[in-house]
Amino acid sequence: MADAKVIPFDDDRSRARRRPGGRADGEAAAVRALPGPQQGPQEPEEGREGPAPGTAGEAAGGDVGAGGGTAAGAEAGAGGWERRLAGGLAFLRRRITGDYEVDEFGYDEELTDQVLMSLLRPLYEKYFRVEVKGVENIPAEGGALIVANHSGTLPLDGLMMQVAVHDHHPAGRHLRLLAADLVFVLPVVNELARKAGHTLACAEDAERLLRSGEIVGVMPEGFKGIGKPFGERYKLQRFGRGGFVSTALRAGVPIVPCSIVGAEEIYPMVGNAKTLARVLGLPYFPLTPTFPWLGPLGALPLPTKWTIQFGEPIPTDSYAPEAAEDPMLMFNLTDQVREQIQHTLYKLLVQRRSVFF
Repeated sequence: MADAKVIPFDDDRSRARRRPGGRADGEAAAVRALPGPQQGPQEPEEGREGPAPGTAGEAAGGDVGAGGGTAAGAEAGAGGWERRLAGGLAFLRRRITGDYEVDEFGYDEELTDQVLMSLLRPLYEKYFRVEVKGVENIPAEGGALIVANHSGTLPLDGLMMQVAVHDHHPAGRHLRLLAADLVFVLPVVNELARKAGHTLACAEDAERLLRSGEIVGVMPEGFKGIGKPFGERYKLQRFGRGGFVSTALRAGVPIVPCSIVGAEEIYPMVGNAKTLARVLGLPYFPLTPTFPWLGPLGALPLPTKWTIQFGEPIPTDSYAPEAAEDPMLMFNLTDQVREQIQHTLYKLLVQRRSVFF
């Protein structure tokens, strides 16, 4: 299999926006060129009266019109399947020949749009039934740092946040998540994370992404948040030393607080097998009402109802460059972001009718 082309990170081509299911210009042209039954304007036969232009909608109410509509619908459906099949074959051909692009971090935009988002979307739409609020608070262009709470035993909240930005933002933005070291040492997970645009949670990578105009997501609670006991649900843990604030200040991008409700209950963590976690090299080994007692079935998350709300952005471009070295300013901004997320969590919990509905 040929290798993909690695393009410079700041190349405009690598940041071309695609809506879900969208195709590149060349691919669309190839699909339009497929042979198939074409419909066009027909000349009425001589001596035979045809319907006047604009009366097709009126004829649809009659028998002949209904029959014609059915045939046209079937023909359009067949053409749709042909286009999807042609698009799928073209996608496979590009993967086999290596005729696709990745950036310097390994992000594969086409694979993310066409495959990874399609795999996550049923979980997002049908299983967790995610409701998104305030997505317009994410800038339509330029960099921004989204800071969210972290929970749920497994990091599904980050993936659902990525789908929310990908599918609901008016400008079709893509979210680049900062992930822990553990993600990049796990086989298979490492490759998928890179392809989906995730990168190591370090200040250098985050700042470079932000300066390049990308939307970056970070969850400062880390393992303290995702692995906290069920009894402490929706209580934010420490946000570290404010490294994310320093990064936003250096890049001069706004900070967008994000509150996620629903993830806390997918795996109610009632215990932690610390000895087993140390043996396996994990930060924790969760014990839930179903896992590990029910085996693989216990790993199935509970179908809770989620809400993801993006808050008002906090601007940072008015601060001087040396502000990133001011510990008091970083502490104040970190506390401001944390309090805004916590307040929104409480508000969403009060508004929630049920964990599952």
